[in-house]
Amino acid sequence: MSALKGDSSEETHINLTPLIDVVFVVLIMFIIIAPMLELDRVQLASSAQRDTKEMAIVQENSPVAIHVHEDNSIWLNNRIVSEKELILMLKEAKRLYPQKVPQLFHDKKAQFGTYQTVKNAVETAGFEQLDVILQPG
Repeated sequence: MSALKGDSSEETHINLTPLIDVVFVVLIMFIIIAPMLELDRVQLASSAQRDTKEMAIVQENSPVAIHVHEDNSIWLNNRIVSEKELILMLKEAKRLYPQKVPQLFHDKKAQFGTYQTVKNAVETAGFEQLDVILQPG
């Protein structure tokens, strides 16, 4: 019986040093990487400026009109284009219309990745602004 009592009186010790080391390494990684992250901010229009009963009527008033349809196809000025063609055509539009702001008519059912592709193409072409109009879907 004394042999059994001796075994039960010993406390098992768990070495927490490796766990603490890993936690510190992860914490240091977050501290180093967090300032390097870029956040893309979108400035929203104030809802207090317009009457909620009236819907804003949006017209295509830009010579650079980009449409993204439900099937994620990209159309520039009523012509379907690929991603590479879009960049080239937007660079040409920037040369012809340097002061104009492109308008993106994006179907709500289209994927967000398509929006990101168009946004990157607009930035690559040299435009500083992009009007985004969500189309009901």
